Amino acid sequence: MKESNFITFLNNKQFGARIGAFGLAVFLWLFVVSNNNYSTIINIPIEVRNLNERKRAYKKEIPQIAKVRFKGKGRSIIKTLLLKDFVKDFKLVIDLDRISEEYNFFLNDYYNKYPQKVSIPSAFELQYVEVIYPDSIHISLDEYMVKNVRIKSNIVINPSPGYIKVGKPYLDSSLITIAGAKNVIQSIDFIYTDNDTFDNIDIPINTTVSLKRINNTLIEYSFLKVNYTQDIQAISERIVSSVPVIIKNNLKGLVVRKNPSTVSLTIVGGINYIAKIEPTDIIVSIDFTYQWSPKKQFYEPTIIVPEGIINWKDLTPRNIELAVAKESD
Repeated sequence: MKESNFITFLNNKQFGARIGAFGLAVFLWLFVVSNNNYSTIINIPIEVRNLNERKRAYKKEIPQIAKVRFKGKGRSIIKTLLLKDFVKDFKLVIDLDRISEEYNFFLNDYYNKYPQKVSIPSAFELQYVEVIYPDSIHISLDEYMVKNVRIKSNIVINPSPGYIKVGKPYLDSSLITIAGAKNVIQSIDFIYTDNDTFDNIDIPINTTVSLKRINNTLIEYSFLKVNYTQDIQAISERIVSSVPVIIKNNLKGLVVRKNPSTVSLTIVGGINYIAKIEPTDIIVSIDFTYQWSPKKQFYEPTIIVPEGIINWKDLTPRNIELAVAKESD
């Protein structure tokens, strides 16, 4: 064995011996002190019981954790610290059985009067001393209210160049049921999705989005996520022919003939969307009452295309000839 390797070997041996000695010292220390009596502060959960959840609800949040001083032997305290998070029966209990609307619980007075409300598993062998924090809890109750409200989207879609959003975004549920204290619930009209942005999108989106939680954790939601869908299509053009010309507000006793009776134009929009557009979906009209003049022969029609079409162009012909005559008797 080389000298450098031998020195390393000795150092490793010495390091292991030091760790073993330290562990033995800690074990002996715990063995000696575990029989001594100590006091310590431990965080334990607060459980509120006997709230009629169908009739009453909390107006304000209630602390979930209390800092409590206990005393006991060292081994009991160590055991408690190691196991407390895995034991359900280690808690402070507050009973709302006789509370109607509001009440201040001064915790040390309360638990001195009702020591059975301090739940300590017998295996922990601890003795309750006092509550350090909070010193009191204010319970404020209100009528329990259930309400259906609409969901609004906070999702922003930015399609890639040459693509377009087609139609409105779709949420698989437009309503959500919320419940809680009446003074809070009655002021809520909408629940929004979380803010999110999708950039450079060139395919339809189908994803799950979370709902934004109102700054009140006491409000119950019937669900916390919704499916979000938005169609994305490539931008294209299409010529639509034989679009009928409509005469609006014709005067009684007059016969209006139009030439031609149909037109064609080019529409721009999502490739799949514009493929389904029929000529009758496009409104080409002339308002006789407001546009006609005996001195005028040709008229430019008004064009209304379906929602979702980006633009229209190349109207052929651009002007419609109107011939007006009286109705024959």
